[in-house]
Amino acid sequence: MKALRLGVLSSLVLLACEPPPVFPGADRRQNSRPARVEGTVVVSSAARGNVVVLLFDAARPPPPTGTGRPLTFALVPKEQLFGQVRDFDTGPFTAPFAFSFVNPGQYQVRAFVDANGDFIPWYGVTNEVNTGDVGGAAIDSISKLPLTIDVPVSEDGTPQPATDVPVSIGDTARVPVDRPVFEVAQAGMSVPLNEVTLAGAPLALDLRVRPVNEGAVKQSQPVFLARFIDDNGDGAPDDANGDGVPDMWPRVIVRKLANEAAGVNPLADENDLDRNGVIDETGADYDHVNPSTGATIAADGVPDLVVLAAGINPMDLAPQLLDSMGRVKPTPTPVTKLPIVIRPTALDATDSRRPAPIKGVPEGRYAITVIQQTGQTWKVPNELQDTLAGRFGLPVVSSQTFVVRVGAKP
Repeated sequence: MKALRLGVLSSLVLLACEPPPVFPGADRRQNSRPARVEGTVVVSSAARGNVVVLLFDAARPPPPTGTGRPLTFALVPKEQLFGQVRDFDTGPFTAPFAFSFVNPGQYQVRAFVDANGDFIPWYGVTNEVNTGDVGGAAIDSISKLPLTIDVPVSEDGTPQPATDVPVSIGDTARVPVDRPVFEVAQAGMSVPLNEVTLAGAPLALDLRVRPVNEGAVKQSQPVFLARFIDDNGDGAPDDANGDGVPDMWPRVIVRKLANEAAGVNPLADENDLDRNGVIDETGADYDHVNPSTGATIAADGVPDLVVLAAGINPMDLAPQLLDSMGRVKPTPTPVTKLPIVIRPTALDATDSRRPAPIKGVPEGRYAITVIQQTGQTWKVPNELQDTLAGRFGLPVVSSQTFVVRVGAKP
């Protein structure tokens, strides 16, 4: 839906002697030679607020095209960008931005005006856009797609900075809705759950919007934006993976959390204990299954990204998502409930394009994440749960403790 990282510039005053030679140590971090990415933010909007600029690995873009998380962010203060302009003035307004300590690689830059002043980068419940914020990005002028920014290395091994990166923000990217904040209940029931157990049969649940407008969390009108996907334009819902279920937005991901243990963040995904969105080098690994023969494929020592087979049950929603001719509506329909089904089937989604079947269903806790077509997300459990909210100064919302459990509690 992000605190300013400042590089520290130090100066040496040279008197009558030469500085001693400096050599890198054995620590790889000391041997790194980072560069920078810098440019200009251009805002064409009457929205006012700090501008948050986000840096992503180009191979791991953010939702809705991927599930990447920001590598870092920079903040352009409201006063620096807008000064004392009139409230209705749409600019354009410009100000510089910069990321320091950027390693060689390829990147994308996204940005938004935090018009609500509620962006706090440290918590999953406060680190995304909501209603009224205005988005933008560094865009390729020809393809109109997100610009890939290169930070190359010269022949002598010195990283070369990326400069003059233009980031455009405009009202065409104004965020129309709050994040899809939800609670979970058994299908057809009204009482929210804190936990449910997945055994040998599919599990039918309802995700229902749950407004939270207290303290630092300002999500007063959450909604799901439901739409069948029709990329080929034939009027019928697509079924890209051939599973007989129409493809649609939002997307629902049920991912395994790290095992409950002392010193482990209870919100961390398994094999991503530092919560940077990258699979850890070491971690849990499971036997797979050859889908053609059913034969066991022994664990290969590479940590897995474990998800459960899950998705939206489209039957109840279909009448709202099709027009009077039975064709897919081109625009999303706001709904307040998503019926979902979770099957007792586990997959290794390390390669999201080709999830690999896992033998059995690994025991433990699983979180549910909803991803909107707007790129907004919501995940339970989160920091609003009973045991964490007070520690962070956030409101307590008991339903945000919810987990899907496989097997008995440890």
